[in-house]
Amino acid sequence: MNLTALSRAANEARGLAMDAVHACNSGHLGLPLGCAEIGAALYGHALSHNPADPKWLNRDRFILSAGHGSIFLYSWLHLSGYASVDHEQVKKFRVLGSHTPGHPEFHETAGVEATTGPLGQGIANAVGYAVSQKMAAAKYNTPEHPIFDNHIVALAGDGCMQEGVAMEAIAFAGHFKLDNLILIYDSNDVTLDAMASESQSENAAKRFGAIEWGVQTIDGNDLAAFLDAFEKAKAASGKPQLIIARTLIGKGIPEVAGTAKAHGEGGAKFIEAARQGLGLPADEHFFVSAETRSFFAEHGRALAAQYDAWTVTFAAWRAANPALAADLDAALKNEIPADLLARIPEFPADAKIATRKAGSDVLQPVAAAVPNLIGGSADLYGSTLNYINASKDFNATNYGGRNIRFGIREHGMCAIMNGLAYDGLFRASGATFLVFADYCRASIRLAALSGLGTIYIFTHDSVGVGEDGPTHQPVETVSGLRVIPNLDVIRPADPEETAGAFAAALQRTNGPTLLALTRQVVPMLNEASAKTRREGVLKGGYILIRETGPLKTILLSAGSEVQHAVAAAKTLGAGVRVVSVPSFHRFDAQPQSYRDEVLPPACRARVAIEAGVTGLWWKYVGLDGKVIGIDRFGLSAPGNKVMEVLGITPQAVIDAAKSIA
Repeated sequence: MNLTALSRAANEARGLAMDAVHACNSGHLGLPLGCAEIGAALYGHALSHNPADPKWLNRDRFILSAGHGSIFLYSWLHLSGYASVDHEQVKKFRVLGSHTPGHPEFHETAGVEATTGPLGQGIANAVGYAVSQKMAAAKYNTPEHPIFDNHIVALAGDGCMQEGVAMEAIAFAGHFKLDNLILIYDSNDVTLDAMASESQSENAAKRFGAIEWGVQTIDGNDLAAFLDAFEKAKAASGKPQLIIARTLIGKGIPEVAGTAKAHGEGGAKFIEAARQGLGLPADEHFFVSAETRSFFAEHGRALAAQYDAWTVTFAAWRAANPALAADLDAALKNEIPADLLARIPEFPADAKIATRKAGSDVLQPVAAAVPNLIGGSADLYGSTLNYINASKDFNATNYGGRNIRFGIREHGMCAIMNGLAYDGLFRASGATFLVFADYCRASIRLAALSGLGTIYIFTHDSVGVGEDGPTHQPVETVSGLRVIPNLDVIRPADPEETAGAFAAALQRTNGPTLLALTRQVVPMLNEASAKTRREGVLKGGYILIRETGPLKTILLSAGSEVQHAVAAAKTLGAGVRVVSVPSFHRFDAQPQSYRDEVLPPACRARVAIEAGVTGLWWKYVGLDGKVIGIDRFGLSAPGNKVMEVLGITPQAVIDAAKSIA
């Protein structure tokens, strides 16, 4: 290795970071300057990747968990030759429409493996990537052709380490012995506000050692020391690896180095003297020397040779394993059978089961039809009922298992699922109680922002939970989730709608889907055919009962309360229509003509009922309508009694409809 060339590249990357932050008067200099040697070592020597094929299947994945230091990543992608981060894009750091936004964003920039910024998420995403690659190796590798043998590398700081989601994922990784994971801890003793000693005092090495991680502590600004530690981490087996890299935050700007002021752009005003101290030309900003360009070009040729050698192995693997190759191709394309709904048996007309139980019944043929579907649960398989019966558990002795026991780590589960989704080889689903979505919300939001096809199977969806009381009755949760852009929340009303909900979730690849399922039993809504109910879910809303006389009133509902609208309609008579709206997201995306067909504008007498807060229903009922809901927390009593006391009954619908007739 050429330490001189790497050291020169590190200083020039510092110059790029300083110039970029100074140009937009915004950004974070601390990590890019303090970790420059780490970046040089990774992108100039240690990582296996191919700038010409950023999605190469067997690349090492690098995740910048401390996403505020995004110019660090952009600088190294630029020096490595990623076309989407050319010299002009570095100059456009944080400029509208650039490939170099303030925090790394998936889909926006080739070489960015995850949308990071909210601290700790990237660590958990890296754990998800490691799970994905362990699964891929177990499923696709053969003794003759090991096509997956890479590493997942994440860089995090003190802030990431303090976040609970990070520690949930770190404990998970240690337990499952994810030895393809290397976490680099930029340990610089500084957080944004103050020195880290003001808010932390743990011994990280002992902490990680106690939860089954291998640990090395080094001087992170020493190139040789870091490279040696990294090679040892790659060679280690049986445990994920932590490299505690002791760095000087803001290294290169003496006025702020080692202080909290170095975290953000505080040092930008000192950059002219700093650039001179680094040996950079005073009259050329965004400077990269010919020597550094030449060094990375040569390194790129070596990386290309490694890539070419792998493609030979991959071609031989494809020829020798056509069935596996077809499976992998389908997984990468997110293909699902066109007849998926037909593969789900219809439920008996007299069935009366909870939609969580219906979900379990639906999951089995769906999992058989979509072999890259992965199921997980936050210690609740016995309640959420989402176990894939034909498979076994994912664990350190069976990385081919399709059921992941995440433990009581709801937030970690969802962030790890995002890592699986980013990798794109498996469809990740995970389950917990709906009320705990608030523990997961940051990860759910990032899945929506990043367009990930993650699937949340969240049960116990209303005050029907009963005796568990208000702490477990998510009256506001469904509406709170419905307002997240690009998140499809589906609350099916009966088993056939549940079948449609699972199909809808798997058909969707440009954003996440959340299935809100009941613990309490619900009746079959045989007023419409199974086909109508299933396909109605795909459209988000549909006519469950069509009026038999002139239309006078429309009753709307979702989930377990649709039955009350149905019962009320039978009392109210011929001029009543019942509309089931399991998904606001899908219904709102339908053409206006379809929405007007389902909800004719001329009929203004509308009543909606749902066992939750009422606010979002007003867009469907209008000012002349009424909404029956629960704008308060629940009660501890049997579920049917709670519904009755809180007014979620057919009679409430009847009374409301008569009052506006």
